[in-house]
Amino acid sequence: MSPRNLAAIGAVALVVAACGSSSATADTSATTTVPASTTQLPTTTSEPPSSSSTGSAETAGFPVTIQAANGPVTIAAQPEHIVSLSPTSTEVLFAIGAGGQVAAVDDQSNYPEEAPTTDLTGFEPNLEAIAGYEADLVILMYDPGEVVAGLETLGIPVIVHPAARTLEEAYAQIGQVGAATGHAEDATGLVESMKSDIATITGGTDGTGATYYHELSPDYYTVTSATFLGTLYAMLGLANIADGADPDGYGYPQLSPEHILDEDPSLIFLADTKCCSQDRESIAQRPGWDVLSAVQAGAISELDDDIASRWGPRVVDLFEAIADAVDGQSDG
Repeated sequence: MSPRNLAAIGAVALVVAACGSSSATADTSATTTVPASTTQLPTTTSEPPSSSSTGSAETAGFPVTIQAANGPVTIAAQPEHIVSLSPTSTEVLFAIGAGGQVAAVDDQSNYPEEAPTTDLTGFEPNLEAIAGYEADLVILMYDPGEVVAGLETLGIPVIVHPAARTLEEAYAQIGQVGAATGHAEDATGLVESMKSDIATITGGTDGTGATYYHELSPDYYTVTSATFLGTLYAMLGLANIADGADPDGYGYPQLSPEHILDEDPSLIFLADTKCCSQDRESIAQRPGWDVLSAVQAGAISELDDDIASRWGPRVVDLFEAIADAVDGQSDG
């Protein structure tokens, strides 16, 4: 696959928004509704179990209705056979303790190691294959066609969680996954931990005055400040050299080599180390790049492609990597 196609797929994975028909698979008269855009972490409520009940506390709170990108989705009971076709959602599921309920994940869900990776794909989901895992909840990043409608016809609840545009949206999605799986308290704890870690990093790092270039592919596809990634850099005071090269506001422009050389970023972040084998040595050999301030100062960060393209729990790791680069430049 060419670098251009890899960049295009990466951009789709980060920005595509989902829409579809609403799910109505259970009586909603006693459901807890969890909005999609709330900045309050969702909680669930239920009647306390009777003395004869053998169910755990985790099963409380159902049925629950999730206000996802595809509309209201009702989950009647705690799911036991979850299929995740979103690498970010897979990471969230395991981080909140719902990994034991996951029956299958897509071929791009490579973290954590214990995730049951299959040949399922989130780009062209196979309804028959999904149903074969006895799925009682499916999480998608977007709806490529009539997948949501098809799953609803089969009576399978499906949640569409598109790429988050802000940290608050990422936090809200984590809260929704927690509520949908019976792990609301774990999701709340995860979000609070992420917020605390990010606040600590932000308070100890100031990149004001520094500029950066974030590379998605060797043919100079990048991100602007209007993207999820861009907001992370902006939180540390960094200025994006791509902002002036995206007149249509797409968010993922392809820069020219001349633009990068003219802007002379003080920091370079490579998010194409796995896909395209880019590293400090390879970019230093690009024509004319030896004069760039970042190259001369060694201010080049080799990011993990996967972490840099997801908006789940490991956002903290990405944020810390950015902060370390800023601090390293300051120390230098």
